[in-house]
Amino acid sequence: MDAAARDAAAAQPVIRLEQITKAYRGVPAVKNVDFELRRGEIHALLGENGAGKSTLTKIIAGAVEATSGTMMHNGRTVAYASPSEALDAGIAMVFQETSLVPSMTVAQNLYLGSEKFLNRLRGITISAQQFLQSLNFPVDPTALVETLGAAKRQMVEIARAVHHNAEVIIFDEPTATLTPEEKRHFFALIRRLKAAGVSIVFISHALEEALLIADRITVLRDGELVSTGETAGYNREKIIAAMVGRTLSGELYRQRNPGDIRPAGRRVLSVQDISMGKMVRNNSFSVFEGQITGVFGLIGSGRTETFKVIAGIHKRDFLRGGTIELDDKPVRYVVPREAVKDGIVYVTEDRKTEGIFETMGIAENLFSGLLAGGHEKSAIVSMKEMHALAREWTGTLAIRAINDNARVVELSGGNQQKVVIGKGLVERPRIVIFDEPTRGVDVGAIVEIHQIINRLADEGLAVVVISSYLPEILNLSDRILVCRQGRIVEEFSPSEATEEKIMYAAVH
Repeated sequence: MDAAARDAAAAQPVIRLEQITKAYRGVPAVKNVDFELRRGEIHALLGENGAGKSTLTKIIAGAVEATSGTMMHNGRTVAYASPSEALDAGIAMVFQETSLVPSMTVAQNLYLGSEKFLNRLRGITISAQQFLQSLNFPVDPTALVETLGAAKRQMVEIARAVHHNAEVIIFDEPTATLTPEEKRHFFALIRRLKAAGVSIVFISHALEEALLIADRITVLRDGELVSTGETAGYNREKIIAAMVGRTLSGELYRQRNPGDIRPAGRRVLSVQDISMGKMVRNNSFSVFEGQITGVFGLIGSGRTETFKVIAGIHKRDFLRGGTIELDDKPVRYVVPREAVKDGIVYVTEDRKTEGIFETMGIAENLFSGLLAGGHEKSAIVSMKEMHALAREWTGTLAIRAINDNARVVELSGGNQQKVVIGKGLVERPRIVIFDEPTRGVDVGAIVEIHQIINRLADEGLAVVVISSYLPEILNLSDRILVCRQGRIVEEFSPSEATEEKIMYAAVH
């Protein structure tokens, strides 16, 4: 091949989509979208939940078949029938919800699909450890995936995609569960991939990350392409306006006025010196009615484990495990159902594994919330009651779907999150614990979920918000607790708190 031919090949997009449409039950998720991915570029794909980002990239990765339109890979028209076929052709995707095999080790998942005919477990474990260390990912290759937290599962997904030496890698919300230090390592990794000629599609709701890392930006809205161009031509306000058709600067993460801070109501929950193994150590704090208690901590700080103990999901130490008092009465829940009956609801951070029944409809998922708390006494489920409940809560939470029979797996991430929230709220709880309530959720849905959380506190409920995103903590909280090494180490009022003070308390 002469120099002119090589230059022409290099200038040719590695991926070109022309007039791509994908419809579910006649309703388009993406409609007549054109998209180009150049060789060796980082291309950010942005939009609200339901805008069509994941659908479009799943078409590229062979996970979804387009209804119409053309896809070209290195100038050749293709239509990959499965992710494995796309992977063989050099296209890998790190899905927003991990696709690892829980019962296998990290090393086995890393090499799954690329095994030799004869394998030595010790050999692939050593190889996996070396590879993970080269990526600066602190993951034990011998650990079962089912024992890993969300952040480390995400690291394994990323490592698996990189390990395949793909020429195109699609990252769908790769940083949602990573700490600031882990994000720094990840961004260094994708810059190295770019330098090696790998083309990257980067989907993220963190607009600052897209502006920092991307060469070009494409914005989708309601399944259609509304804007594309070089990153230098964008700022946060321009992206948000393109995503939602209006600016949200006055609604999203605004500075709170002192008069907006709710006073503490009656103390409903008192935690004294609770312990659970090495993750929770002599933790003490209180939660009050009519207030949002924000809890910040880095991954591994014990923040989630503490509240899973309170909700009956984990058991605290039998001896010297401390006390939990609800309305000044000691409680010790063996299973979550007991906590739910007493009015304590935990909204999980992992909606796919712990929060929803993917293949069931919205109505069935919401009604399962009532069943979980034992409020439904009849052995026969009333379909009329189920759909009435679904209509009430889809309206209250603005869940967007074709109808309440729509399967939850077909919904966008933001609408799935609202279903998870709805499953808890149908219980009419007194205490609601939100764990990362806006993880993997777009800016429009963030505003709506924050409105739901604020409304619950205004109605007198005791609300806890666990979040690793400091602007969210500062925007929502009436009081801020900082967790480090398994216990609350600092409390701030919103009027005195800053990102620097909170982070310092979380680290030092």
